[in-house]
Amino acid sequence: MSGLPAGSPAAGPPALLVLEDGTALRGIGFGAEGETFGEMVFNTGMTGYQETLTDPSYARQIVAMTAPHIGNTGVNDADPESRRIWVGGYVVREPARIASNWRAVRDLDRELTSQGITGIAVRGTRALTRHLRDQGAMRAAISTTETDPGQLLERVLASPGMAGADLARDVTTPEPYTVSPPAGTPVRYRVAAVDLGIKASTPRYLARLGCEVLVRPADATAEAILAGGPDGVFFSNGPGDPAAAGYAVEAMRGVLAAGVPVFGICMGSQILARALGLGTYKLRYGHRGINQPVMDLATGRVRVSSHNHGFAAALPGQSDNSKTSGIPAAGGTVWAHIPDVARQPFDTPYGPAQVSHVNLNDGVVEGLRLLDRPVFSVQYHPEAAPGPHDAADLFGEFTEAMKGRSA
Repeated sequence: MSGLPAGSPAAGPPALLVLEDGTALRGIGFGAEGETFGEMVFNTGMTGYQETLTDPSYARQIVAMTAPHIGNTGVNDADPESRRIWVGGYVVREPARIASNWRAVRDLDRELTSQGITGIAVRGTRALTRHLRDQGAMRAAISTTETDPGQLLERVLASPGMAGADLARDVTTPEPYTVSPPAGTPVRYRVAAVDLGIKASTPRYLARLGCEVLVRPADATAEAILAGGPDGVFFSNGPGDPAAAGYAVEAMRGVLAAGVPVFGICMGSQILARALGLGTYKLRYGHRGINQPVMDLATGRVRVSSHNHGFAAALPGQSDNSKTSGIPAAGGTVWAHIPDVARQPFDTPYGPAQVSHVNLNDGVVEGLRLLDRPVFSVQYHPEAAPGPHDAADLFGEFTEAMKGRSA
């Protein structure tokens, strides 16, 4: 696979993308010149490239966008999900030559350059996506300085993988901070949020519901999280392998023992899984984008949801879901193909629990719930900035669980 995209920046240098299986694509560099390494993944969102770039869950990943034209609306100072761009590298088919939007203050190429992010424009993003779907996510590199694929491949094979990577402490806030409700909105609840890679839209969403959100660093202990008696505790999304974040699992166990309402999303859901005694495992190519169908097993309702994760919780009694995933997309009733183990309660140190949601594309666990305590999690992103708002009511469920605990 190779090629130069029509309409790419004329001044861009030649660039090279190499995957760890030896696949090489030549294109035009954009953003910062240099060389970058990371896990090669793809995102299926048709919009929201600025939110993708600044989502801490993408730390140390090279992201290929399946939408063909990226950068049309430029970059603004209102949409970032964090303090900086976190992706390790960026792959698009055609970068916009002109940024045109009333909110834009910079163009994408300039933003990538200023933050030291190396990108490449290649014609083969569709072929690249299909290749990753067949072979799985893998290590990769983008270089505007190396012209020999073999030489770059040697450095790719020497680079670290994502399994075993503890990245939450790299992206978390260095100091606690508070997000208060908008002016005129009374404080109804106090929430301690553990920042494993939290997106800015999440505490803002909670604040609009009347929550004063105290955001704590990823390695905060249960004692620090519970200091001041919060009405509820939230564990955020984040990058890396949940098995490497034992500090967060221990904090979760301490919070569960205290009996306060708990809500986790994405990595927060994986941390809850491990605290409950379940395993976690690396997905073949992960879920990334804003079009993932997820079924609520209690109601049969299907939500279209926003995802960004490369690891998942295993079903009870299993090390991964590889033998039970792959729910048919056509023919028969979807419900009938959900493994029985996903529908049965299982015992935990904190009482009975149950898988609450599954992904209808591949059967991956998408949510967990304790049956006798106000504790629940989902693997997807209900705040979805941007994306579908099908699951936004989960924040309302969290605030309902905190009723009676507020001062």
